[in-house]
Amino acid sequence: MANVVVFGAAGRAGARIMAEAARRGHQVTAVAREPARIGGLPAGVRAVTGDATSQASIAERAKGADAIVISVGGPDKSAYAKAARAAVAALAPLGDGGPRVIHMGGGGSLLNADGVPFFTNPKIPANLLAEMKGQAAALDVYRGSTGVRWTYVSPPPGNFAPGERKAHYRTGLEHPVVAADGSMAISYEDFAMAIVDEIERPRFIGKRFTVGY
Repeated sequence: MANVVVFGAAGRAGARIMAEAARRGHQVTAVAREPARIGGLPAGVRAVTGDATSQASIAERAKGADAIVISVGGPDKSAYAKAARAAVAALAPLGDGGPRVIHMGGGGSLLNADGVPFFTNPKIPANLLAEMKGQAAALDVYRGSTGVRWTYVSPPPGNFAPGERKAHYRTGLEHPVVAADGSMAISYEDFAMAIVDEIERPRFIGKRFTVGY
């Protein structure tokens, strides 16, 4: 059993990661700026106040934790990189004795068939482009860090939403996972499964990986 801290547990993805970890018997702390907004709190899960963009908040929740999951969102697209910087600042001094950080990232920084990030497509709407670039900035923070055991997990660059828990997925690294029919997709439920699998059986420490069907 691992001690898992989930920042952003009030969000759609964070709530599913929290539930998946709890379902498997892990000790889970659900963190949100407003814990009352966390719906469907599983039995045994503790809800607390915290902010993923705060170094002090992450440092406080790192005490005794094995893994810290960051699943943030919202209108401030700089929050992704802020959270990454806060995690690095809080956890680097702890070295291997501190928890891992697993950051729920974006798919826009994955590489297309031409080997360039998806966010370079000029047809991407401005609001979605800001989201993709914000998440890409967070990945850059981790890649430039030292002393932190990090993993950045990207969904596909599209077709990522709540849905069915199929209990299977495939992994990739810099390119999205593409199904036989050419589609790229994963449900929040199976994305959560992939994150908890990585907590239980680490394969991508110091790396970004992606998941899809």
